[in-house]
Amino acid sequence: METANMRTPRWRQLLAIVLVAIILPAPVHANASSTDEQASLRNEAGDGAASDQQAVSRELAIFRGSAVSLSQAMAIAEALHTGATTADVSFDGASDSPVYRVKTLHNDRIWQHAIDATTGKIVGGEAALPLKELDAEDRSNLVALKTIRHRLADAVRVAERAASGKAVSGGLIRERGRLNFAIVVMSGSDLKEVILEPHGGAGRR
Repeated sequence: METANMRTPRWRQLLAIVLVAIILPAPVHANASSTDEQASLRNEAGDGAASDQQAVSRELAIFRGSAVSLSQAMAIAEALHTGATTADVSFDGASDSPVYRVKTLHNDRIWQHAIDATTGKIVGGEAALPLKELDAEDRSNLVALKTIRHRLADAVRVAERAASGKAVSGGLIRERGRLNFAIVVMSGSDLKEVILEPHGGAGRR
């Protein structure tokens, strides 16, 4: 289970601009700056890379037409367990019925949900995995998530504002030993990644 870095690899291949942002004490603000460096499409896999690009383009087209936003999907999943917080969320348009796949943290368990991107209804049942069954890195990240003042929902709002778009996915990553939020945002025809550092969180190992 890749809790710390759940974004689909092909999304990363198509990132156009990398934005770096910092979450400050409430109210939450973001300081965003472009690297001016376009992410190169890796053609090492030949036809495979082109196929991935086409698949992403199809998913983004479906995402644009979705009635339910990523933030709404997170709220729906979190409402299933009082006090739950989202650890990872991503849009999945590859299946016949597009869904948001949301993983929430509650009572030392990771709960997995699929939220219909058209109706907002729960698809299928829910699965739970105790934190003790995760590997050390995932467990460390999720324990640190409990101590962070801001939630992934806060990071999504900041990222969407900073990148002027709609969030496609969000989760946790480690940057220089510190736990950060990483949000992928669709802005126009581009995908942008926003990295946000939660202020005041005990994220260092």
